[in-house]
This record gives sequence, structure tokens and C-alpha cells, in this order.
Amino acid sequence: MTEHQSKRILLLATTTGYQTRAFIEAAKRLGLEAVFGTDRCHVLDDPWQDGALPLRFEDPEGSARQIIEYARGKLVSAIVSIGDRPTLTAARASRALRLLHHPPEAAEACRDKNLSRERLRAAGLDVPAFVRFPLAADPKEIVSSGDVSFPCVLKPLALSASRGVIRADTPRQFVAAFERIRALLLRPEIRVMREHSSEFIQVERYVAGGEVAVEAAVDRGRLKSLAIFDKPDPLTGPFFEETLYVAPSRLVPEVQAAIVETLERAVEALGLYHGPVHAEFRIELDSESGSVQPEHIWIMEIAARSIGGLCSRALRFCHPSSTQPLSLEEILIRLSLGESIDPIRRERSASGVMMIPIPQSGIYQGVERLEEAREIEGVEEIIITARPTQKVEMLPEGSSYLGFIFARRSSSVSVEGALRSAYRTLQFAIAPELPVIKANA
Repeated sequence: MTEHQSKRILLLATTTGYQTRAFIEAAKRLGLEAVFGTDRCHVLDDPWQDGALPLRFEDPEGSARQIIEYARGKLVSAIVSIGDRPTLTAARASRALRLLHHPPEAAEACRDKNLSRERLRAAGLDVPAFVRFPLAADPKEIVSSGDVSFPCVLKPLALSASRGVIRADTPRQFVAAFERIRALLLRPEIRVMREHSSEFIQVERYVAGGEVAVEAAVDRGRLKSLAIFDKPDPLTGPFFEETLYVAPSRLVPEVQAAIVETLERAVEALGLYHGPVHAEFRIELDSESGSVQPEHIWIMEIAARSIGGLCSRALRFCHPSSTQPLSLEEILIRLSLGESIDPIRRERSASGVMMIPIPQSGIYQGVERLEEAREIEGVEEIIITARPTQKVEMLPEGSSYLGFIFARRSSSVSVEGALRSAYRTLQFAIAPELPVIKANA
């Protein structure tokens, strides 16, 4: 019997999440009983035969009450939220059950880019100048009022993975971007989420600089940085599709230390206490002075969750008591149970992932030269998540990728090269979507 065998954890996830299987496998390795709370149809009687708790993440208070009622009959040792949407439910239920987690107020701030910006700015941290407008506002009137300057970036407040994020350099581009984001936020699949923040569009000053992502965890108020990813592709707009993540970062140690220090201040400002943190920064270096210290570390996002999609497969960790590598999911489960993760370190090898972008909207048909790409030195795995006949959509409206490429080598430069070579080798076939012609009644 393992030390965890008598413990039960509740995994909260949307039914479409990529990461669910990785958390299941981690729970099994730890000898835990894992129970699901999902947003599947609540009318059917356990349609998947998995004993999952049917929840509504758009109603975090109601969903938390369901979890509390469930926990009266079955002891729950920890609640783990997978992805953005379940974070409020997990935080509310964890507080009621006195389980370690981020406070609901902090989770709520991380889900709303406007509220997050306000708290970070009040703490004296660098955030782009921002203002939000009601969804029903007239973008032409906004431009004529002089309330925005150019270049700027328009974005939804709750969507993730750069969905709906558009740069505008002129008034005409601003109007087009505003109307495009409004159309996205009025889609039925987004309206059904009932997010109050989806009633607004935020406008921020565009800031230049290279971008990095930080994967971290907060252990009872103390931040532990797990990895800093470089994003080698320039993210200058008009859309901001993320593709390459490579670790360890090639930034000098002084800049990396400054990034972690900034994240520590941000975590304190937002009130994050216990659980995963995924952060995005833009680094503006002072090129004239020649100093290694950055002029600005702009905070682009602080999320109370781990890295999304299948990207966590690019990370492996070591523990002094284990000869086997640990996954990020295993670390986060151990953290949720109150175990110390202080001795954990990222592996020595460089690693990375490419989120395969969707080059055009349409009907995905397939991919060629897949096996050839898998044979490229350093490539560990290529997972194609798109399925034949599936409709795929580009950013800024789209919310998924064609798949993921993973590489591991001795240096970050060689990892980046392997990822790019594999991507150039793959040949995807996407057919145009035929228009629907309605017959006369």
C-alpha cells in the first residue's frame, strides 16, 4: 500500500480538456482514487459510466455546494482544477471544505483581465495601460472620443490562449477588431458560459519586447518557479498565436531572477496562496545602457492554473528520493495534498513544444510525412489532436491547435531547431468549408 492509497482527489475538468488523461495517469501512479467533476449533461444518468459529478462551472457557487454535499458522504483529500473554467468552483469548494487552494477572490481576479490589471497596477507592477468598454459600445465613437491611442491591443476578458486578441494600429483597424471580437463573444458556445466579463472588451496599449512564460506553484503563500519558457517566435500581431515554448530560457540569469521576483510580487498582489500558476511576461530591455537588467517586465497574464493543452509533456522534474522523472501533473497533485515540492527541480536537458497552428479555417483532412517528421533528431513525440472531417478555425476566433510536437536535446537552440524542422516536414490538408445554402420554403 502506498502512502496515498486511502486518499481521494476530485479532478474538476471540462469535457473537452486535453490535460485530463495526464492527471488521471498521475493519480494512478500515486495510488490515489480519482473522481471527476465535469460540465457534462446533468440530465442523463451517468452517461459515461464513470461516476463523475455533473457540475455547471458557469455557476461556481451552485457547483461548490454540490461538491460539499458529495464530500459529506465521501472524504475528499484535495480538489484539483484542470484549466481555467473550473478554478472558481474549485476555490469555493476548497474553502468550504478547508482544503489547500487559491482563495476564491484570487481565482476570480485571475479569470478577469480587467480586475487582474487593476490589482497589479495598484501594487506598482508594470501592466500595459488599459481601459474596458461595454460589448454594445460603438467602436467609432470610442475612436472619435480619443480614449484610445495606437498601437493598441483589443481582447476579451475571460478567453484564453490568445483567442480574440487583436492588435490595431489605426482607427479603421480598431473598429474592425472591436466588431470581430464582439461577434466572437456573441457566439452561442461563449454566451452559454454566462461569464459577466464577456460583456466587455478590453483595450490595452501595445508593448514591445520578447515574451516568456513561467510555470510555477505557490506552496502556502511561497512561490516556487518550476520553468521559464522562451517564446522564440515574435508575437507582434495582428494576432498573437503562440507556437514555440522552449526551456530552459536563454535569458541571462539576472533577467530570469528579475522575472521570478516580479512574479512573486504579482502573486502577493493577487492573493494567490496554494496551487499552480501560469504567467506570461513581455521583457523590454534597455538596449542603450547595455545593462542586463530589463527596463520593464510587463505582466501580460497571471493564471491560477497550470500550462494548457498537452504542453506539460515538455516538462520533466527530478526528486532526490526518486530515480524516475516526475510529471507536472504529479507535482501539482502532491502539492494539492499538502506535500512539500521544495526539493523538486527541472531536468537538466533542454526541452520544448510546438503548438501546431491552424494555417487556414476549413475541414481538416489529414497530414502527410508524419513518420518522417518523427525521425528528426531530438523529436520525442508528435501528437495530432485534430481528427479527419473536423472543422478547424484559425485565430483569433479559433480555440485549438492541429496538434503538438515535443523535442528534447542538450540545448535550447537544438530543441528549437528540431521543432522547426519537424513542423516544416509536416504537410497538412485542410479543405475549404462549403457554404450552407438554404432551400426556399
